[in-house]
Amino acid sequence: MNSLQQRIAGLDTLVGARLGGVGVELQPIAGEVPVIQVVIEGRNELPIFITTSDAQILCICYLWTESEVAPAKRTALLEAMLDLNVSIPLSSFGKVDDRYVLFGALAADARMEDIALDVAALSDNALDALEALSDYLA
Repeated sequence: MNSLQQRIAGLDTLVGARLGGVGVELQPIAGEVPVIQVVIEGRNELPIFITTSDAQILCICYLWTESEVAPAKRTALLEAMLDLNVSIPLSSFGKVDDRYVLFGALAADARMEDIALDVAALSDNALDALEALSDYLA
């Protein structure tokens, strides 16, 4: 078991409880950088990926790709994301390569309860973002 897995052992139970008792699975992703995929029952299309560095724990949810954005609405989408960024608790919009994301970051020594809160909020915020911004997608 890698150190990230050890660090977040039991996160599935805490996130599930925060979201009303839904099932949550933690799945390690093979690679040079340790990553854990968090799959929440009923939200399988919006998994959350957790990774760490010396300074932080990063939680990322991929929303859509650049190719899914209606080209004529791209500028309006970016403005809407900037406007919404402040009002989304514990999450921020960003872009990784050609993928739009919602992410949250915590201190590397964050308590497990705080990590669970961030993951649950990120999942809820991703659903809200998809609903609020779906008119900008092709």
